[in-house]
Amino acid sequence: MSGSSHTHVTAPHGGNPVLRAIGWLSHLSGIIAALLILASVGITCQMIFIRFILNGSTIWQTEGVTYMMIAATMLGLPYVQYLRGHVNVDLLPLMLPVGARKLLAFLVLLLTIAVAGGMLWHGYHFWYEAWDWGETSNTPWNPKLWVPYLALPLGFGLYALQLAADFVAMMLRIEEPFGLGAEATLTDIAERAD
Repeated sequence: MSGSSHTHVTAPHGGNPVLRAIGWLSHLSGIIAALLILASVGITCQMIFIRFILNGSTIWQTEGVTYMMIAATMLGLPYVQYLRGHVNVDLLPLMLPVGARKLLAFLVLLLTIAVAGGMLWHGYHFWYEAWDWGETSNTPWNPKLWVPYLALPLGFGLYALQLAADFVAMMLRIEEPFGLGAEATLTDIAERAD
């Protein structure tokens, strides 16, 4: 995988203040996602304590943890992209000449932005309907669903923004396609592995 020799690879900004700000937003999103996971673990422990130690009933914990984990997943998308942590198989890019590698990288980014944009669009409508109609979960806790649904457009919006920043960074030659230098070839990688 590209970047596997580096311990902490992040999206380069090359001093560009807009790319730096987008990277900061992605980083903040990752911190919020981590805090949501931490809170979910704490709430799960509290639920176990109430149910099995105090022999009491719980109302909101399971549903709350589910919403928090979904939000952590959505808000984690831009952070993982910022860290270059999404699964990347670079066999094909290593086999291609530099020009074709660059074209493939632009195509992959454009397609990914299109998918994230589609998810943003549908997530926004999903959230807006819940907000507009005052939709609730119809459970004993019965929270307003627009609150957890907000994670969909927010997460995919920040993800699309980070992808767009990566596209611009590649256009400005701040970042190499797939994080591979022009000298990287399949033969070079195989020789380094020996």
